[in-house]
Amino acid sequence: MAKHCITFAVLGACCFFASAGVAQSTAGRWSLGVHGGANLWVNDMNQRKVGIGGELFARYGLSPFFSLGVQGGYEDLKAYQNPIYIPELPENYLKLRATNLSLVGWVHLAPGRAFAPYFYFGGGLMAYKRSNTLVHIPANKYYFSIHIPVGVGFESFFKPNMSFALEASARALDDRTENFRFKSPDWYGTVKAGLNFYLGSGLSDDDDHDGLTNAQEIQLGSDPNNPDSDGDGLKDGEEVRRYKTDPLKTDSDGDGLTDGDEVFKYHTDPSQVDTDGDGLSDGDEVLKYGSDPLKIDTDGDILTDGDEVLKYHTDPLKPDTDGDGLSDWDEVRSYHTDPNKADTDGDGLLDGDEVRRYNTDPTKSDTDGGGVADGAEILRGTNPLDPRDDAPGQEPRQKNMLMEGGTPVVLEGVNFVSGSARLLNNAEKALERAYAALAADPNIKVEIVGYTDSQGSKALNNRLSLQRAQAAKAWLVRKGIDESRLKAVGKGTDDPIDTNDTPEGRANNRRVEFHVIK
Repeated sequence: MAKHCITFAVLGACCFFASAGVAQSTAGRWSLGVHGGANLWVNDMNQRKVGIGGELFARYGLSPFFSLGVQGGYEDLKAYQNPIYIPELPENYLKLRATNLSLVGWVHLAPGRAFAPYFYFGGGLMAYKRSNTLVHIPANKYYFSIHIPVGVGFESFFKPNMSFALEASARALDDRTENFRFKSPDWYGTVKAGLNFYLGSGLSDDDDHDGLTNAQEIQLGSDPNNPDSDGDGLKDGEEVRRYKTDPLKTDSDGDGLTDGDEVFKYHTDPSQVDTDGDGLSDGDEVLKYGSDPLKIDTDGDILTDGDEVLKYHTDPLKPDTDGDGLSDWDEVRSYHTDPNKADTDGDGLLDGDEVRRYNTDPTKSDTDGGGVADGAEILRGTNPLDPRDDAPGQEPRQKNMLMEGGTPVVLEGVNFVSGSARLLNNAEKALERAYAALAADPNIKVEIVGYTDSQGSKALNNRLSLQRAQAAKAWLVRKGIDESRLKAVGKGTDDPIDTNDTPEGRANNRRVEFHVIK
């Protein structure tokens, strides 16, 4: 009955601790064990008696599968003889008070599991005294025996640093522990239960809770005590298992963005330099060009961002970089114009107007080959597609006004709001005539001189007149005239061409003149 109770108790304990366990490993950790239980001494005496014993161990996990340490303890070993017939052993009861110490190796059969079976083996010495409870036999002194433990058991972790252990073992001794050598070898069996305590953290632990075990971090070279070894905003475990990045590099793909920013801020792939495959690195798109690293064509002009930056030198954020009314794609692929110049052929017409409005060739300044630029023909009202109306006598006189060096020409109609450099609405038509003249003769260089009326201080008028000349110059440059051909000068109230006593006279004095300098 007692045996059945013990069996059921053992099975119950096994089931409880196995179900309540926490997965753990012994690798890389020191552990201490305290076990106690019952023993049964087998020798040349004919009756066995259960004794008690306890033991301690200290061991170190050399690997997930093997630990090495020292095991020692105390055992009360008991036996009976009935009837007494051994002359050398005239006792019916014998007890050993035994102390043992052995070097032991443990083999872990299921490392890292909550329920972890093992077996162990070792070798050492046992020191003991014999007695029949009244006197020592044959003398009051210690005797020594070999001590070879072999056992099996399991441990179940119910805390990260603590486990319950249950084991059964046999301990081989020499053949004279009962002071008699006969045909049966001496040994004892033992069943013990107890607790094992693990010191520090093990290789299977995750001390920094980053999703990688300490062993994995050591293998990778990352810091097992820092969840983000490279400080990029991603946990080491996420880098290795989810994003396939390097937990030791802030910027795994070398694109100029940290792995954390790629994942959380820009939603790009931290393992690819160019997430959208447009020819620009994610870092260049975000930090240098302002384009979308997730879109091949940020501005939707059908040119990839990479081609715009590296091949055509256009703006990947603007579908029409030069603002001429044609998309960069149309200029490059359809019309073969320059997407960075509003007027590719310098004829005074925007590329977009030539294509969509006048049906002229934006790559030829004189589409019909008649000798007059397309822009000049449009201004004078002739057909830029018909060379027959390009006779010299039909050229607009506005062009000749700039042909005579040293003669200042007032751009009639280029007037400004009083006290301002803002052009009046009718000024654009006059500037168009000046533009056409400049476009028709690319060798002309002019000085654009701005004037004011007499109202206001001299310093104010000097500054304002320069700003007016610069406004006219900026308009012409935007239209496509080379800036090197134009010089802006301000002369304030100098050289009035009308009285400053009337509103009309002052309006005439607020003017811009062109002086041909070449």
